Amino acid sequence: MIADAILDKALSYEEYRKLLHELIQQNKTTGSNQTEQLLAYARLNIQRMNRLDKQVVVTEEFRQAVMRIQKPIVWLVLTEGWCGDAAQNLPVLAKAAQLNERIRLKLILRDEHLDIMNQYLFNGTRSIPRLIMIDTLSGKDLAVWGPRPAEAQQLVSASRQAGLSHEQWAEKLHGWYAVDKSQKIQEEFVNVLQSIV
Repeated sequence: MIADAILDKALSYEEYRKLLHELIQQNKTTGSNQTEQLLAYARLNIQRMNRLDKQVVVTEEFRQAVMRIQKPIVWLVLTEGWCGDAAQNLPVLAKAAQLNERIRLKLILRDEHLDIMNQYLFNGTRSIPRLIMIDTLSGKDLAVWGPRPAEAQQLVSASRQAGLSHEQWAEKLHGWYAVDKSQKIQEEFVNVLQSIV
């Protein structure tokens, strides 16, 4: 169970976006690792989120699944500003969470909460974004999702097995996101939400 103190200090999506903007103005990103490569990713991710905030359209099926939530829940996401998958998926989650006042989307930085991250590893790794759905009343986990839609994960796994470099498979991955236009994450979340109602 995740302590209330963590949830209370967690950022809203708007606060997270503001933090990323303020850091990039200082030529920084989140986390202690401040390489030029991570700064370049962070700048690109801000552009991605700006675009997706405007362009994401919640499907009717996803909207209905979100609206069926009748109990208060928290969608707690472990993330970082340099993470490309977070930039591609957080705007979708933010738009969906706005539809139902019972859902609170809260974000924490992975590298500041490794104790939590280590409880929610993906295939033994600290892959993000990692979303934990928490029943507000009981504090119990309802579901865990991430770091990316299953089809995108298959693409990444196949690319790594084929020996592609990080830059090569990341380019393929973001090409996939561009074509998919958030459809797969919305489909997956319909199933996740149906399982917890």
